[in-house]
Amino acid sequence: MALRPGWRAFTSFAMNRCSVLRKAVRSSGFPLLPWGHCPWRGTGSFLDPEMKAFLEENTEVTSRGSLTPEIQLRLLTPRCKFWWERADLWPHSDPYWAIYWPGGQALSRYLLDNPDVVRGKSVLDIGSGCGATAIAAKMSGALRILANDIDPIAGMAITLNCELNQLNPFPILTKNILDLEQDKWDLVVLGDMFYDEDLADSLHQWLKNCFWVYRTRVLIGDPGRPQFSGHSIQHQLHKVAEYSLPEPTRQENNGLTTSTVWDFQP
Repeated sequence: MALRPGWRAFTSFAMNRCSVLRKAVRSSGFPLLPWGHCPWRGTGSFLDPEMKAFLEENTEVTSRGSLTPEIQLRLLTPRCKFWWERADLWPHSDPYWAIYWPGGQALSRYLLDNPDVVRGKSVLDIGSGCGATAIAAKMSGALRILANDIDPIAGMAITLNCELNQLNPFPILTKNILDLEQDKWDLVVLGDMFYDEDLADSLHQWLKNCFWVYRTRVLIGDPGRPQFSGHSIQHQLHKVAEYSLPEPTRQENNGLTTSTVWDFQP
């Protein structure tokens, strides 16, 4: 289904708007969170009832059209009012969490198909968005999970998506993790994060440090965006899986046809 101009620009990953948004939140320090002033949301924390109602009213619960039909998610779809509105009418920060991006789809599919990758391990999901990859890790037996996304509304969406899949919500960090002291993780996963040159360089350095200090395994999901395929990190990647994208995902991503999971080996 064709998109109106506002959301067509949004779902094609509007680089400038997304970059500005992330830089703005990053420079502001701790974001103002609906559940308080701490960037760490643990399990069982307060979920703002007004925002919860807004998300439930303006997203659709769906498992269709993705690589992971076993995961239900609240997403922005053609059945939602704001899908057809101009993007600037959305009253909050741009809802990148409301799209199930193809890199995340590939990572989630890979973890579901290969549970030994995460079973009994600690997993950090950077740029978690809708939380699908963290949810896939939980379904596959991960022992400890942290979902990281700088948008506090994404944190709420992740919590709702956990509940949709009969999972106890896991901790969510809504501060830029690249600015924090690194912790030890068995596995770091990140999908669709190499869309901006400066961010890609920062991620590359952070991931290298994580690998060399803690011997952390790093898996990256990406459908072949030029900011990723043209980055120097390509020399340190090993392809572990490639998936053909479902037709709805292709239409929402300007005709991208595949998405790949890469093992980072610096």
